[in-house]
Amino acid sequence: MNLQLHVLIDPVQMSRESLPENMKQMAEGGASVIQLRAKSATTRELLDYGQVVKELCQQFRLTFIVNDRVDIALALEADGVHVGQDDMPVAIVRKLAPSMLVGLSVSSLQEIMGAKNCPPDYFGLGPVFATLSKRDAGEPLGIDHTKKLTQVANTIAPVVAIGGINQNNVDQVWRVGVHGIAVISAVMHAPDKKQACEELLAPYDGQ
Repeated sequence: MNLQLHVLIDPVQMSRESLPENMKQMAEGGASVIQLRAKSATTRELLDYGQVVKELCQQFRLTFIVNDRVDIALALEADGVHVGQDDMPVAIVRKLAPSMLVGLSVSSLQEIMGAKNCPPDYFGLGPVFATLSKRDAGEPLGIDHTKKLTQVANTIAPVVAIGGINQNNVDQVWRVGVHGIAVISAVMHAPDKKQACEELLAPYDGQ
């Protein structure tokens, strides 16, 4: 699985009508995973919007992951689901959806080690930097602490860094040894989404 660049999208920031062109640009720019994350949407809205996202992911050969909602991921037959520390445990997700990829959010050594007996397919580690995209994201880890946690986490599952990552600081993030990065505003707020993705991947490609 290519974990390099996850773009988190939602119906508020990206209308259903704009999905085809925007997702085409992201795919051309090197995005590998699209994660549907819509905290305020109803179940029906998620299903309707998610169906379009899924079809476009198939068209552009992107991995389709649903945030938090295992029921939505199952209903849409998504490639995977990403859960947090307060969501359904990885072990139960595996029972309900044995063929689905499972990502797990972690922000401490304790949370990483707690996943050792039933590891996810990848960790979402962060927030690396301060972020406005998630109100309950917690204190930023900073680069040095992210590096230490990444070294431990990588022995259990690949690490995808998240939180405040943009074109100005992404080179620092790639240097800590993560397998991928996850972004929201760095792509969502960019007028040229292809270029935004290319710039996020440029330091990685240069390694």
